[in-house]
Amino acid sequence: MSTHTFSLFDVLALRREFPILQQQQNGLPLAFLDSAASSQKPRRVIDCLEDYYKRINANVHRGVYRLSEEATFAFERARGKLARFIGATSHKEIVFTRNTTEAINLVARAWGDANLHAGDRILLSVTEHHSNLVPWQQLAHRTGAELEFLEVDGEGRLALDDLEAKLRGVKLVAITHQSNVLGTINPVQQIAARAHDAGALVLVDGAQSVPHMPVNVQALGIDFLAFSGHKMCGPTGIGVLWGKRSVLESMPPFLGGGSMIKVVGLRESTYADIPARFEAGTPAIGEAIALGEACDVLEGIGMAKIFAHEQHLVGYALERLSEVEGLRIYGPQTLEMRGGAVSFTLQGVHPHDLAGVLDSEGVAIRAGHHCCQPLHARFDVPATARASFYLYNIPEEVDRLVVGLEKARRMFV
Repeated sequence: MSTHTFSLFDVLALRREFPILQQQQNGLPLAFLDSAASSQKPRRVIDCLEDYYKRINANVHRGVYRLSEEATFAFERARGKLARFIGATSHKEIVFTRNTTEAINLVARAWGDANLHAGDRILLSVTEHHSNLVPWQQLAHRTGAELEFLEVDGEGRLALDDLEAKLRGVKLVAITHQSNVLGTINPVQQIAARAHDAGALVLVDGAQSVPHMPVNVQALGIDFLAFSGHKMCGPTGIGVLWGKRSVLESMPPFLGGGSMIKVVGLRESTYADIPARFEAGTPAIGEAIALGEACDVLEGIGMAKIFAHEQHLVGYALERLSEVEGLRIYGPQTLEMRGGAVSFTLQGVHPHDLAGVLDSEGVAIRAGHHCCQPLHARFDVPATARASFYLYNIPEEVDRLVVGLEKARRMFV
């Protein structure tokens, strides 16, 4: 498959904007196929982060001197960019966190502790990342709430035939938008509508969807969305919680300290309005500004084009991987409702050995349970190998993946 006839934008020119992709491993160009874990960063984002520390490094919201005002303006402008990127009605609905995990924990503590009681139910799915399981397990232990789970079929699609029954008594549905293992894109809009009819709020783990496809929180009809900067060409250490303004305003703070207060006395305090109420202490200022720059990069290409590019690439990958004898792909076998993560096993070869052989060929993939142990137990496999694609990947890298897998099969089988 030709790169030039394959993509809706100039991928080869785009790749030159990512410095790390210019390096070689073992004399071979780096084929980075682990963007589901963390994406690479374009030069614009790296330069933006460096510029903050070199030119306007100062704390925000506190100083009346020029550097502090410049930093505050850039920081809040980034908040506005994130709001526009996901279709939020107000920048005040954007709360900066460290990552998706912290965003979900924020909701579990600030909303969950205040609203859930013994006998209330939380509906999850067996496909959830540990970050969208463990906080709710902890909340259930604290409050006496109960956990319920949506199952999946043999291709990893959610079984929704009994959704109404499972929604009885549910106060919160917490669901991933796209599985980081199976690539399955869940019908969040449909689930959210039925959850609201049952009186439940809906939190969506968007770590794997926001970087890869158009996501509009109004169109989805949800109440919370959590996602990470490092998976969408931004820096590590910065994430986002979006919440409906009315819901956020009803929630108590998550952490206490500076910046999240109005008036502090020795024995009690009053709290700031949103989003400051949930942003205690000095935030990741440069990282937030650079994440705003990453949004500019992605919007400049177009999220619909990025999604189409990945779908074409995954379609090619499914076709080529099916040629490898003894290889089993997990997740939907067609492109309908499928994103850019492809997990697989190769008969007779441990996933870690696969990853080692591919690394010697300059191909970087993931191996393990991908923070989804219950999902792997559902398919009765301890670990899988995963290739995940992004806007900078090309068909030639899929071909190199297949060549490396064939080499591993000859070595171990």
